[in-house]
Amino acid sequence: MAGIQNVVLLSIDALRADHLSFHGYERDTSPFLADLASDAVSFDRAISPSSHTREAVPALLTGRYPDTFANNGYRLVRSSVGDRLSAAGYATAAFHSNPYVSRAYDFDSGFDVFDDNLMLGQNRLVALFERFLNKFVLNKGEYHTRAEEINEQSLGWIDGLDDGPFFLWNHYMDTHGPYNPPVGFDRFSERSVSNSDAQRLYQKSIKEPENVTKEENRLLIDLYDGEIRYLDAQLRHMIDGLDERGLLEDTLVILTADHGDGFDEHGYYTHPRRLHEELLRVPLLVLHPDRDPKRVEKLVSTLSVVPTILAAAGGQDDTLPRDDLFAEIEDESDGSRTVFASATGEDGDVRRFAVRDRRYKVVIERRLDDGEIVSETGFDLHADPGEQEQIREFDGRLTELRDQLYTFGNTRLGSVDAEMEAEKLDSEIEDRLEVLGYK
Repeated sequence: MAGIQNVVLLSIDALRADHLSFHGYERDTSPFLADLASDAVSFDRAISPSSHTREAVPALLTGRYPDTFANNGYRLVRSSVGDRLSAAGYATAAFHSNPYVSRAYDFDSGFDVFDDNLMLGQNRLVALFERFLNKFVLNKGEYHTRAEEINEQSLGWIDGLDDGPFFLWNHYMDTHGPYNPPVGFDRFSERSVSNSDAQRLYQKSIKEPENVTKEENRLLIDLYDGEIRYLDAQLRHMIDGLDERGLLEDTLVILTADHGDGFDEHGYYTHPRRLHEELLRVPLLVLHPDRDPKRVEKLVSTLSVVPTILAAAGGQDDTLPRDDLFAEIEDESDGSRTVFASATGEDGDVRRFAVRDRRYKVVIERRLDDGEIVSETGFDLHADPGEQEQIREFDGRLTELRDQLYTFGNTRLGSVDAEMEAEKLDSEIEDRLEVLGYK
């Protein structure tokens, strides 16, 4: 047995599973991930616990349900896997550029090095000059750090370590809008677009989805697929970098996404706080030195990522709601296996809950102030994988799932702290959030 010495978590923002080649997509968007899937434990039915970053990422890093953070201004209010591994003697680092999981929301807790690409507390003139240079001279845009730079930073950090275990978290933003793949990776679109045009189109898709033309819809998808192809190449560089350093022999590598993205399947674009499959179904690949490659069709939740990391590091937490992924593989009760997801409504007055098994799904919406059910809908995902036919009359398995969801919702309801949510943010964070479509 090789054993686990190190842990690497590679998370990707807004990457839906059904746009990946190894999940059956007609375009060759992800040749490397297809190769990686053949060498990994690949989970075909992995579901995120939420549909947007503010609730999905803290859940991914802690193994706890999203409302824990929604109820507290979306801050990282519980111990993360970084906290736990740091306390166990691991060197820890994180590299990304999403303001919602930055130091401003306490996500640096437990990390020796935490690079969120924000200039908070640094010279404002330097920050402004760098932004001007990137946007108007180098035409890089200003909305995120590219995967190539994330890889360079993280591998450089590894090279500077002394002996001893490490935990690395890279969060890649390339597949998050505005979509504009680098030159050479825009092969799926008939024309290239400038960063400003990409931003305008992305903002239109958010604010005026009903006015997006068929041609613009196609362009958005083409550009998104190009971003996937670029990211796929960069993930190859990252994994090759680990391999060249001889690290894959004793390192647990987990690759997943926080949520997906919509392209007008249900009247919206990007990832609003809804619970459709295009937002919840994500890739999940695990490279484990002591596990043979395997394709797993069982339904799992990315809440199991933290228990899996803890188990590999020789620990556990019985208070977490899900088991580790390999224990779930061995569980024989697949026929009744369910996963839950939730999202706080856009106005903060309702919470949406979903439960699904291999075939059926139920979604309910409940008011936060009194728990009253506003709506409930069922779907047969075998007959209607696109969730276009709503089932209003429940019986059999749908009734069982609805009852489970009632119980789950009763345990998870709580009020969003409006004062924390309204807290004034640094102007740099406000600018980033607006470009990324969060404002």
